[in-house]
Amino acid sequence: MKKPVAPGPDGGRVPSGFRADQSLMGGIRGAPVKMQKMLIKLLVLVGIIGWSHGAIQRPDYDDTPNPEFLNPSWMASIPDDQPLSEVTMPGSHNTMALYGGIYGQCQTWSLASQLRAGIRFLDVRVRHVKGNLTIHHGVTYQWAHFGDVLEGVAGFLGEYPSETVLMRVKEEYSETYDIYGAVVDYIQRHANWDLLWHSRLVPTVGEARGKLIVLQDFSGPDLGMRYGSLDIADDWSVPTLTHVKEKWQSVYEHLEAAPAGNQAQIFLTFSSGAGLFAYPRAVAQRVNPQLYDYLRAKTDLNQRLGIVCMDFPAAPIIQMIIDFQLKEAEKSRKDH
Repeated sequence: MKKPVAPGPDGGRVPSGFRADQSLMGGIRGAPVKMQKMLIKLLVLVGIIGWSHGAIQRPDYDDTPNPEFLNPSWMASIPDDQPLSEVTMPGSHNTMALYGGIYGQCQTWSLASQLRAGIRFLDVRVRHVKGNLTIHHGVTYQWAHFGDVLEGVAGFLGEYPSETVLMRVKEEYSETYDIYGAVVDYIQRHANWDLLWHSRLVPTVGEARGKLIVLQDFSGPDLGMRYGSLDIADDWSVPTLTHVKEKWQSVYEHLEAAPAGNQAQIFLTFSSGAGLFAYPRAVAQRVNPQLYDYLRAKTDLNQRLGIVCMDFPAAPIIQMIIDFQLKEAEKSRKDH
């Protein structure tokens, strides 16, 4: 019986459920037995093949379909006059990358689940073809378009007006360098102009409530804030799993710099990473526990950490990040 097929983004047809690692394993099985064993040992070492494909739900890492628990309105308790740059918040790297097998998948929760779990920074990559904006992670079409993202965010903010969502928008797998007009068109068709924060300036939490803040990673007139205005650590290249140590060092150093950094500037730290011999899931399984332990050791400190952006985050680590709010700032404002 033939596998069912589904249309690809450009009309091509791909086997439903096809995985990159299935193709790889097929090639290994065709090799002599001794070579098979050597190849599998090597690929396990560098992170191409995991020990199992079973779903995992740990406090620091979750690749199951649903969060362990939800926290949809956590920003309601933050004072209106607090600058958004002083808020510590969880984010998801390549937010919509739910497909692509071991090489392409970065998340397992839907956009709605991520927002309800407490994620407030989205990393959205669009492919631009003749005015259409489809969602991609590299070559992999993510079975969604930019309108789906806008409708999801607008619906969430309509239901939870105490919240705000920051969204980096970047062109991917196309090189038109001219997505501004298409982005504006999608906003007008799938959301509304008033949903956006229309300034390069960092808003207060009160000003940001109910708003989508576009972090514009493309050229054109201002739609919101410029992505490049943030203080960003995104050392995403992790060639093999032996390079995880260097990746964690980058994350550690930026998180350490955030509390004393410019309080008027938003800090953004990506804990995610990948490479030819270290797929996103394997990197997250090793970096997320270190991030969790780092945060747990600091829970008694009153510090701003900025946005912490992750692959396969879990509800407990999201909650831990949410709990890092500036209590003294809140207290001093109440005193005044």
